Parts: sequence; structure tokens; C-alpha cells
Amino acid sequence: MSKQTHNHLSKLTLAGVIVTLGIIYGDIGTSPLYVLKAILKSVEVVNETLILGALSSIFWTLTLQTTIKYVLITLQADNKGEGGIFSLFTLLRKDHRWLSTFAIIGGSTLLADGIITPSITVTSAVEGLTLFKPDVPVIPIVLIIITGLFFVQQFGTLKVGKAFGPLMFSWFIMLGVLGFSQLIKYPFVLKALNPYYAYVLLSEYPGGILLLGAVFLATTGAEALYTDLGHCGLKNIRISWIFVKTMLVVNYLGQGAWILQHLDDVQSITNPFYNIMPVWFLPAGIVMATTAAVVASQALITGSYTLISEAISLNFWPKIRIKYPSLAKGQMYIPAINWILYASCIIVILIFQSSENMEAAYGLSITFTMLMTSILMVFYLKSKKTPFALIILFALIYFTIEGAFLIANLQKFAHGGWFTVVAASIIAFIMLVMYRGRQIRNRFISFLEVKKYLPIINDLSHDLTIPKYSSQLVYTTHADRLTDIEEKTIYSIIKRQPKRADVYWFLHVDILDDPNTLEYKVTELYDKKIYRIDFYLGFKVQPKIAEYFGQVLTCLKEEGRIDLISQYPSLRNYEIPADFRFVHLDRRVNRTIDLPLIEKTTLNLYYILKRIGIGDVKAYGLDVTMVTVEMIPLTIPSKTNALFIKQRMTESEE
Repeated sequence: MSKQTHNHLSKLTLAGVIVTLGIIYGDIGTSPLYVLKAILKSVEVVNETLILGALSSIFWTLTLQTTIKYVLITLQADNKGEGGIFSLFTLLRKDHRWLSTFAIIGGSTLLADGIITPSITVTSAVEGLTLFKPDVPVIPIVLIIITGLFFVQQFGTLKVGKAFGPLMFSWFIMLGVLGFSQLIKYPFVLKALNPYYAYVLLSEYPGGILLLGAVFLATTGAEALYTDLGHCGLKNIRISWIFVKTMLVVNYLGQGAWILQHLDDVQSITNPFYNIMPVWFLPAGIVMATTAAVVASQALITGSYTLISEAISLNFWPKIRIKYPSLAKGQMYIPAINWILYASCIIVILIFQSSENMEAAYGLSITFTMLMTSILMVFYLKSKKTPFALIILFALIYFTIEGAFLIANLQKFAHGGWFTVVAASIIAFIMLVMYRGRQIRNRFISFLEVKKYLPIINDLSHDLTIPKYSSQLVYTTHADRLTDIEEKTIYSIIKRQPKRADVYWFLHVDILDDPNTLEYKVTELYDKKIYRIDFYLGFKVQPKIAEYFGQVLTCLKEEGRIDLISQYPSLRNYEIPADFRFVHLDRRVNRTIDLPLIEKTTLNLYYILKRIGIGDVKAYGLDVTMVTVEMIPLTIPSKTNALFIKQRMTESEE
């Protein structure tokens, strides 16, 4: 990302604050729909100690977890203006590549727990209709809304997205007004801001520590603050959070005030969020809640696209098709992920049936995400030479808080938490296999000094006894250094089938730790005959190599450095462009290689997952009619064969 763009994102404006409300606060902003309801459903006895303790726990969770950890500390760990657990990993992977495991676990659990977000928010909102008509078909209505939401993704959401900010601004104003209307009737509830009541709840109330599982729902959207940093900017997030937190706290206090005034009739409490609404306002309130739920779901869906896109660039995920339905910067649509999320949401809705049951499953996986972020933040603070005492203090506070939340949320496993844990495990397994499998495969890629073969390739180009394979011949290469060339590339050009061409091109893609870099470098390896182009792409930039290669060729032609007219005399007279041919080497490790069982299994799974994806040819945007795919075996001496040769030599000597 350029410095100018970064400064633009970081600029504090009223419009930026409004847009921020619509982009990142959907999840945490809709939590009042179900948090206190979940707490009430988790206990048998509702009394003043419970309500004040719960409200105090919510307030201090929002303060310690969301405000201090994320808004004040973690948001500073930006990668050229971009945030999120994968961005944080790229800041550390140069010196701590082994932290990839924590990044994978964090990203996987964030994706998995997000599956339930659209389900619980939309269901909670629609359930408000039961206040008018108890037998209203909630589930069919929810299914229709969810289906419509996922269906429209393919068309882009630019126009709808522009309205998200004002809609969420209205939503938060509504939260504040409703909460304040109850707060002024029972200001006694303000005592809950004292952390003493949280301490009493956790230490003296029966099963108080387990209530943290429900309290945690109030902060599940905190990770979105960090993930969407690049869309909104640090200052806009921090300023908007002051407004958002105020409205949330006032609403929670208002719900608590209403409950404390109705302790004698606890059974009448269906959902405190709707109970505090005047009867005449209920229709509008339900419509607003449903709209906010859709906004929250949309934020989750687009966030999932971004996470998967980054995972592909970091080699954590198989290459899959990515579409761009609008010209909006950063907006994408990933069909496979969209429909997987849709199917998962439908399964959640059909399995759990009600928001009450979903609450029991919600929050377990995201606890792992926050723990993983905390672990990475410890190393980030260390890399920034933060005083050791402050690093220890950060670790003690947040490992303790998030450890307590994890213990509390583990009780949800048998009640539905298993669903998101299983989903997270599947996602993490795929990421680990892709990352580790590629590492294993790359061990078998050998390189040669390119300068030794440049004269040979040049002579091959002029050898008229060999049929011309293509006028312009293009290879992709994994060689990071200009002085190197892959052994199998030389094998393909010279030995497998001598490939004569007028000009040879070697394209290399280097994925950088910077998020939005898009640069290239052209190196002429042999006079107007052999070229290498290095593309330097940020991990958020899509590797549309065919498009980038075409742009580079146009620039080189305009500079007079290359001739793109066909060298065939009959065609050159009419200035017909030269023909191009791409050769893609599909590198496969030879099955005869003696590998440990775990590595062999990982490698087999790696190739299965690669086949499920679209492959490098389509991922790079290459025209398949212009590409020749060659299966190339990657081999190393087998330990078994080496031992056999040694034994035979020994017998011969005898």
C-alpha cells in the first residue's frame, strides 16, 4: 500500500466514522439481541447479585478485551494499514515462521465461529415477531432471509453497502435511546459499573465462572475491529468505538434496569432486548433488528472472503476461483466459500432451531482466535522492543482473561459448541496440509546456475533443424534468485522435447509481507533472447499473472525493448502479433521416494486438495488453450536404493 493510500485510510472524517459503523460493528453491535437473554437462560435463580454481576462483567469485558486489547493495543500492529491475524503473522514470519501454526488456528476458528453469526443474529431478530404472534413460523422466515443474503453476493453489494453506515448509526442510536429510557427509571443499575459486582458474581454466585461463556458473547465481534483495519483506518475505528461502546453499555444497563424492576415476574421475560421496547415501537424495532442482523451477516461474509483470499496468497488454502462483481476496491466474491457458508448456516439453523440453542454453541471457537492473536501479539511487542515487563503484564492479563473465557466456553461443547470446533478443525486441517505439503514438495525442487545454460538456449533458438515450438515461450519459475533456474525447467526446454522459440520468458511471483504491493522487475538474461520478469505482489493482491504479464509486454514494446511482431516473414509483412505459448510444470514428488509416513500422507493429501482447487493455470488467469501442462517428477536419491547399492558393492568386494 502506498504511503498516500495509507494516510487516506488513516484520516479521521465524519464520513469515515459513519462508514466504519457499517463495516465492522455488525457482530458486536447486534450482541444486545441475545447476551442478557443467554445469561438468564443459563441460571435457575435470577436475583440482584446475578444482574449487577452480569452487567459489570459485560462492561469490564468490553473495556479490557475490546477497548484496551484491541482498540488501543492490537490495532497498532498494522501491516501498512492492514490488520487481522494473517496480517499480523506476515509481520512476524520472517523471523518466526513457526508461528504459522498459531495463525492457521486463529484464522480457522475465526472462520468457523463466523458460520453461526448470520444464523444467531437473524434468528434472534426474527424471533421478536413471536411477541405479536407466538406461532409465527420463525425458521422459514430466517431461511428465506439467509438464502436471499447469500444469493445476492454474486451480484456485488456496493450499492447496498453504501447504506450500511447510516443504517448502523440509526441502530446504535436506537440502542442508546431504548436503554436510556429504562436507565432513568432505575438509575440504581449504574452500580454495575463497579468491578466489585463482577468479582462477587464470579467468586460467590453458584456457577458464576461458567456464566462467562454467555458474557463472552458481548465481545465476539472484537476481532472484526482488527480484521477490517485496512477498510476503515485506525483513527476512524477508535473514534467510532467511543460512540458504539457508549450505546452498547447504555442498552445493556437499560435491559438490566428493566429486569431488576421485574424480578418478581421473571417468567414473563422472553428477551430483555424486546421487553424494554414500548409496544407501539415493536414493529419498527423488529425491522431495525433484522436489518442490523443482515448487516452483521454481510460483514461476516465479506470478511470470510478476505480471510480466504489472504490464506490463498500465504499458501494456506488451495487456489479457488475469485470473482470481482463490482469496481469497489477490495470487493470480491468467492463462489465456493459463499455456498459453503450458506450450507453451513442452513445446517446450523435446522439443527439448533432457535437462538437460545445457538447461544449455547456460540463463542467457543472465537476464544481460540483471541488466544492466538494474544500469542502473536506477544512476539510482535517483543519485535518492537517493548519493555519486557509490559510484555509479561500483557501476557498475564490476557492469557488469564481469555483462559477463563475458554474454560467457561468449554461447557458449550456438548450443547452445540462441537459444531464450530469440528468446522474449525476441518479448516485448520486443510490449511496445515496445504502449508506443510508445499514445504515438503519444495524440498525436492533443485536449482542450477542459469548462466551456464543461456548460450545453450540461445543456440537452440537458432537451430533450424528443430521445429519451432512457439515464437514466444513462457515458463513460470520458483527460483527466487536471478542467478538460478529450476533443473526441471532446463530439462523441459532442452531434454524432454527441445523447444525452439524466438524469445524465452521466465516469470517469477514473489508474495511479499506487505499487503498491497504490486510491482515488477524485468531482467534481460541474454541479449533480446531470454528475459525474466519478477512480480512482487502483496499478500492481499490477486496473482492475475496473465493480465500483469500483458501489461509489462505493452510497456516493454512502447519502450522499444522488445519486438512483438511475428518473425514468420509471411505474417510479419502484415504486422501480425507473435504467438505465445505457456508451459506449466506440474511438479509431483516421485512415489518411490522414501518418506516418513506423516510426510508421505501429508503430501498425498496436499495433491488431493490441489486437484480440488482450480490449479495454477486458472489461478494465474492463463488462457488454457495457450498452455501446455507437463507432468514433472521431483526426485531425490532413495534411502532404500542407496542401502541396496552399498550392500551389492560389499558383496562384489568379497
